[in-house]
Amino acid sequence: MSTFPVAEKFVSINGEGVRAGELAVFIRFRKCNLSCSYCDTKWANTDSAPAEMLSEKEIYDYIISTGITNVTLTGGEPLLQREIYPLIEMLMKSGRRVEIETNGSIPLDFLASQECRPVFTMDYKLPSSCMESFMCLENFSLLESGDTVKFVSGSIDDLEKCAEITKKYDLTHRCHVYISPVFGNIKPDEIVEFMKNKKLNDVRLQLQLHKYIWDPEKRGV
Repeated sequence: MSTFPVAEKFVSINGEGVRAGELAVFIRFRKCNLSCSYCDTKWANTDSAPAEMLSEKEIYDYIISTGITNVTLTGGEPLLQREIYPLIEMLMKSGRRVEIETNGSIPLDFLASQECRPVFTMDYKLPSSCMESFMCLENFSLLESGDTVKFVSGSIDDLEKCAEITKKYDLTHRCHVYISPVFGNIKPDEIVEFMKNKKLNDVRLQLQLHKYIWDPEKRGV
């Protein structure tokens, strides 16, 4: 049985995504393959980050014990856990709704083709992240109506690229599309004005709720 490095596990509300504002149980896996300029989970992104090694059964039992239906698997980058599918399958067969928050650099083809297919909330890393060159563009063709592409934007240049990618891959007809500000770098009203000027129909501004409810640096929320 596989074991996984779990940096955090907790119940809170989803701060973003399709089910923003709903309760969810979060499993945060250690390690990420990217290093975004604005990352707010750098403490969990290395091989040496504090974590408890849990089996898929232990993670499953914890999630079931919470009584919460929504499950968010996050990181770090959760898809670095190569043996994650049996856990997803167990959870979905128990009636849980499983969402994977992924950074957009890792192919989704395997999980997207499985009988128990999770929902993907996938980032596209914009220029200010310094990670745009790592994006796996083939993933766009695998997205479905329940999935989300999230653009975390810190500048007008970022927003221009967001509009370009959304149009090029016809994302609003494929999945949900959200723009979130890099907290403290760009004002939400600037994003709204950009959306108005570009007539970005079916694109949504989303604020990270947990950063407004709690201290932006607080963990486990």
